[in-house]
Amino acid sequence: MRKNFKEIIDELPQPLKEGDTVEGKVIEIGRSSVFLDLSPYGTGVIYGSELLGTEEGLKKLKIGEKTSAKVIDVDNEEGFIEISLKEVIEKSAWERIEKLKENDETIKVKILGANRGGLLTKLFNIPAFIPSSQLNPENYPKLKNPDPAKILKELQKFIGKELEVRILSFSPNTGKLILSEKENISRVIEDYKIGDVVEGEITGIVDFGAFVNFWKNEKKEKEAEGLIHLSEIDWQLTDDPAKVLKVGQKVKAKIVNIENGKVFLSLKALKEDPWKNIREKYKKGDIIEGRVVKIKPYGAFVEIIPGVYGLCHISEFGSLEEMEKNLKEGEKYKFKVTSFLPETHKMNLLLIK
Repeated sequence: MRKNFKEIIDELPQPLKEGDTVEGKVIEIGRSSVFLDLSPYGTGVIYGSELLGTEEGLKKLKIGEKTSAKVIDVDNEEGFIEISLKEVIEKSAWERIEKLKENDETIKVKILGANRGGLLTKLFNIPAFIPSSQLNPENYPKLKNPDPAKILKELQKFIGKELEVRILSFSPNTGKLILSEKENISRVIEDYKIGDVVEGEITGIVDFGAFVNFWKNEKKEKEAEGLIHLSEIDWQLTDDPAKVLKVGQKVKAKIVNIENGKVFLSLKALKEDPWKNIREKYKKGDIIEGRVVKIKPYGAFVEIIPGVYGLCHISEFGSLEEMEKNLKEGEKYKFKVTSFLPETHKMNLLLIK
């Protein structure tokens, strides 16, 4: 069957333009350039500046082999089609990284540098970072008085060594690649459930709580990381975790929640609940005495007995300024119990003037 003119035209190769991806056969590999046969378009060349950073990809190239490249100039001064391997190799690298992440595979990397936050390396020639928090416990810097300079010095000991890691997160758009030496947390926490009591060690303290490395038994099997939120440290109000906890401190804690691969722990859950028998002592409508322990923008916390607090809401005063005129931290006042829900540890109060 004869082809019509349009079909013949459609089968002809379309003119190349900048940005196109082409496939060619390697015909020459020099010290500063690589030539490809891009038939039917002509000869392509990759110059020295475009070879930088593609060494890993070039190692695989041999005369006669085919490879893909991106057009950066359709007709340079020497009459060649100037092409680049960088983007094609980088794209291939990100695809390999994505596959490693999907399969949760591990790979060895050589540590090239360190900063105060962790270790620097490369994976398939893509710069990568291993945060200190993602190092195995045996490699995590353990210092009695951790300061940035000492942490950096400890991390620099890994330069030149190999670590086995997996992909924690990646983004080709931003070029960010984060690696982890730790076992996949989702697999680790399968062995834990809400209500388990674990032993651990405080690894970091922040404004909102403390991070803990915890484990299953004395052999420290199935080690994972959890957070003790500020509200779960003690039944007593705690506004600064650093006042009651310190890095390196050994603790026992109860798992109170597991959500989105994160484990939440509690210290106070292992202590006697002061609200347990409070229903017998108080009821709605009672007039009681309490000490103001903390004034917040939304109200004042009042200690009734150790570990039991009521809230005198700001709406009872109209403004923060008015509330601060009537209440002072550390002072005792009489209040009326306006609502009482011991099962949810809630008590609302009204100042008796």
